[in-house]
Amino acid sequence: MASSIRPGPLAGRTRLRTTIIALAALAVAAAATLGPRVFSAAADEFDGAHCDVPGGVPGTSDSLLPDPFTMTDGSPVTTTAEWECRRAEIKELAERTIYGDKPDPPSSVSGSVSSSNITVNVSDQGASTSFSASVTTPGGSGPFPAVIVYGGFGADTDTILGAGAAIIEYDPGSVGAEGTGRNNKQGAFYDLYGSSSGTGVLMAQAWGVSRIIDVIEQSGGNILTNSTGVTGCSRYGKGAFVAGAFDQRIDLTMPIESGTGGVPAMRSIAQESDAQPLSSAYDEEPWLGDAFSSYTGNPSGLPVDTHEIVGMIAPRGLFIMENPHVDWLGATSGSVAALGGAEIYDALGAGNNISYWSDVSDGTHCASRSEWQSPLQQSIQAFLHDSGQAPGVFRVSSSKSGNLDQWRNWQTPTLEDGPGETSEPPETSEPPETSEPPETSEPPETSEPPETTQPPAGDCSAVIEVVNDWGSGWQANVSVTGPTDGWTLSWNWPGSQGISSSWNAQISESGSSVTASDVGWNGGIASGQTQQVFGFIGSGPATEPTVTCNSN
Repeated sequence: MASSIRPGPLAGRTRLRTTIIALAALAVAAAATLGPRVFSAAADEFDGAHCDVPGGVPGTSDSLLPDPFTMTDGSPVTTTAEWECRRAEIKELAERTIYGDKPDPPSSVSGSVSSSNITVNVSDQGASTSFSASVTTPGGSGPFPAVIVYGGFGADTDTILGAGAAIIEYDPGSVGAEGTGRNNKQGAFYDLYGSSSGTGVLMAQAWGVSRIIDVIEQSGGNILTNSTGVTGCSRYGKGAFVAGAFDQRIDLTMPIESGTGGVPAMRSIAQESDAQPLSSAYDEEPWLGDAFSSYTGNPSGLPVDTHEIVGMIAPRGLFIMENPHVDWLGATSGSVAALGGAEIYDALGAGNNISYWSDVSDGTHCASRSEWQSPLQQSIQAFLHDSGQAPGVFRVSSSKSGNLDQWRNWQTPTLEDGPGETSEPPETSEPPETSEPPETSEPPETSEPPETTQPPAGDCSAVIEVVNDWGSGWQANVSVTGPTDGWTLSWNWPGSQGISSSWNAQISESGSSVTASDVGWNGGIASGQTQQVFGFIGSGPATEPTVTCNSN
């Protein structure tokens, strides 16, 4: 992954929104060369309202994952402001080809919030509908952050309540029903937008989540108005994933075992043995939009893929949980999409805000797993309580470990802030008195550093940093400091350590000796520049051995 800095989570949505408001004027200028469509969605639900997005669907035939850092017109994304408009492009293309349109916020939303129930009343385009959700609060006094649980079937509710968050049990079928034909879709969404709408059930259900958030923001009560999570498992995991991607008010998204139509990369899942085929997911239920019929046998024609939907959630909290024991769920392709989406998190300097965990012992579909309990608690504390650090862990099952480098030919930039975008001004504009240079420009004789503090000229250096340790395994990131046009690293384990999975490097182990080399795109590093180049999951006791770096 690209970024060498992994900060903690943003404090709720407030910091992100403040930054985006400051970016808006610059982003409009950055997007001025795009096409004619101007979004009218509310900035709270979607922060790309200022972006112009080209109409139509660009033709493509690429078996590799699309580059999330290249605009439709071919220009590179280099700043956070440009990413906002690239995200707007991804959103629109995903609606046109995969999920169907999510309408702009309706003309009227009202309702009520109590300690046991939420009612939602919606009017738009001359039609009205309503639905409700039940509420369970943890012990103590509120108001509480809340996790919207699809069908009561997602992340462990006892753990959520124990972490001090309320449960909003949402019946997604009341908004977008399963078991219906594509020309006779049912539920509150289709009451407003027509039973023959091309929007699939997953997007309809995500629209319902947004309307629940509308009512919470209006009514408050015992539920906090700015600390919301969403979770679901299996088909409900697909729904939770879409809800988190298409509403930026959701602070923590937790899809579980979502399978085809959820997190797994569509190009990859089409080639993953025994995973549910795209055509099967399309035909089983009207989950996906009607337009996806053109891509069930041609995923390389999609202008987007699910690694970019993962990236739409960035930099907000995301904890993806998968089951490698059920082939139908396509966990290998899930890891490909998660690793690809994590590159977007890293580019935004928020690499710690995404976690992925498929290394579980229990193979039962949608079981409450002990391995997930601790990172679930950490995620709720970090993103809904703004306390502590996010888990920031990638624990990938060795039996279902995808290789991102086989699926991309693009590099990950570190997105910069444009002038005046996100930098906080210093408290005083006066420089400190000591900032004046000395009268003489000659350095003192003792200013030369000891020979051992810097690598020899022309050499690279590297370090291994343990970023997560769960006892039976651990995660490490590896950073290289240039100059180098290509690197090979070597080290020796001090004990029984080994590497169970890795990404973005070619690894070979022989006894206690390890060699790692670049994969091409991450080999070039300028002199003095430090870049996080790859990561791995280790076995045995966690350790940070001394690394030797050689330039190729």
